[in-house]
Amino acid sequence: MRRSYILALLALLVLAFASSARADYAAGRRAFDAGEYRTAYQEWRPPGERGDARAQYGLGTLYLGGKGVPRSYDAGAQWLRAAADQGHAEAQHLLALLYDEGKGVAQDYAQAARWYRAAAEQGHAGAQNALGTLYDAGRGVPRDAREAVRWYRRAAEQGNAKGQFNLGNSYDNGDGVPRDDREAARWYRAAAEQGFAEAQFNLGVAYEKGEGVPRDFAEAARWYRRAAEQRVPEAQYNIGVLNDEGRGVPRNPEEATRWYRRAAEQGFAAAQFNLAVSYDKGKGLPQDYTEAVRWYRKAAEQGDPEAQFNLGASYEKGEGVPQDYAEAVRWYRAAAEQGDADAQRAMGWMYQNGWGGRRDYAEAVGWYRKAAEQEHADAQNDLGVMYQNGWGVSRDLKKAVFWFRKAVAQGNAPAKENLDWLERQP
Repeated sequence: MRRSYILALLALLVLAFASSARADYAAGRRAFDAGEYRTAYQEWRPPGERGDARAQYGLGTLYLGGKGVPRSYDAGAQWLRAAADQGHAEAQHLLALLYDEGKGVAQDYAQAARWYRAAAEQGHAGAQNALGTLYDAGRGVPRDAREAVRWYRRAAEQGNAKGQFNLGNSYDNGDGVPRDDREAARWYRAAAEQGFAEAQFNLGVAYEKGEGVPRDFAEAARWYRRAAEQRVPEAQYNIGVLNDEGRGVPRNPEEATRWYRRAAEQGFAAAQFNLAVSYDKGKGLPQDYTEAVRWYRKAAEQGDPEAQFNLGASYEKGEGVPQDYAEAVRWYRAAAEQGDADAQRAMGWMYQNGWGGRRDYAEAVGWYRKAAEQEHADAQNDLGVMYQNGWGVSRDLKKAVFWFRKAVAQGNAPAKENLDWLERQP
C-alpha cells in the first residue's frame, strides 16, 4: 500500500516538474519575443540546466547573438550541443553551422556534415540544403554531385529558396543531373518569387538568352531590376547594358550609367569599364576624361584587358592624364599579354615608332602578327607594310599582298590603297 502511494507521489512530482519546465520555457519565449532578452535568459537557464532542449537551444541563440548576455560562441556552442544531443533539429542545424564556420568550435567539416545530416533527416530544410552544399564542394564528405542534388531537392520541395536556387543551378550546369534549361528556369523562378536575389539574376539571364524560357528582354529586365535593387552587381551591370542598348526597356543612357555606377562602386570591373566609357564618350553624363581614367584604372587594376587598353590609350593621347608613352606601353602590354588584339596592335605601333622605349621593328612585327592572326584588320595592314618595306622581316611583296588582301576583305581602306599601289607597280 505504501509502495503504491510512493509511486503515485513520484508520478505527481514528475508531472509537476514537467509542467514547471514548460511554464519556464514559455515565459522565456514570451520575453524573447518581446525583446526582453535578459528576462528570457533568466527564465530559460533553470529548465536548460534541468535538460529542457528547447531552453538549451534558446540559451544557445542568446549567447550567439549577444542578447541579454555577453556574446560567446563557446557558450553558445555548449548549449546548442546539449540540445542537439537530445535531437533538437534547430540546435543540430546551428551547431553544424558553427562547425562549418569554425565559430565557438574548431572548424570541422566532418562534424558539420554529421550535424547537418541529423537535422536534415528530421526534415529541416535549411540543413538539407547545407548538407547538399557540403556534398557539392566535397567538404567533410566525398564530393558527390548526385547526393548534393538529392538534398537540394528535398529542401527545394519544402520551399527553401536556397535549395531551389541550388537545384536550379545544378540543372543549369548539368551537375549531378542531366542539364535541363527548363528545369533550371523552373527552380530559379521558385526561388526568385521568394525574393532570392541570385535566382532573380539567373532567371533574368535565362530570359535574356532564351534558355529554358522564351527569349524576352522585357522579362529579363524585370528580373535583373529586382536583383539589382538587392545590390547584386552583375544584375546592376546587366540592367545597365539593357538600358544602354534599348533592349527590353526604352534606350536610356542616363539610366544605364546610374546602374553602371552602382555596380562599379561595388568593385564590379565590367561596370567600372562601362562607366569609364560613358565618361570618355560623354554618353549619359558630361564628358570627363579625368573621371574616365579613374574608372579605367579601377577596372584595369582588376585585370580587365579592355580597360587596360583604354587606359594605355589615355596615356598615349594625354587624355585625363599627362601624356606618358612609357605608361601607355605598360598598360598596352598588360592587355596584350591577355590576348587583346587592339592592345597587341598598339604594342606593334609603339615599337615601330619607338614610343615609350627603343624602336624595334622585329618586336613590332611580332605584335602585329599576333593581332593580325586574330583578324585585326589594322594589324593585318600594318604587317603588310612591314613586309612591303622589309622592316623587321625580309622584304616579301607576296606576303605583303597576302596581308593587305586579308585586311581589304574586312573593308580596311588603308590596306586597299596599299594593295592598289602595289598592283600598279611593274
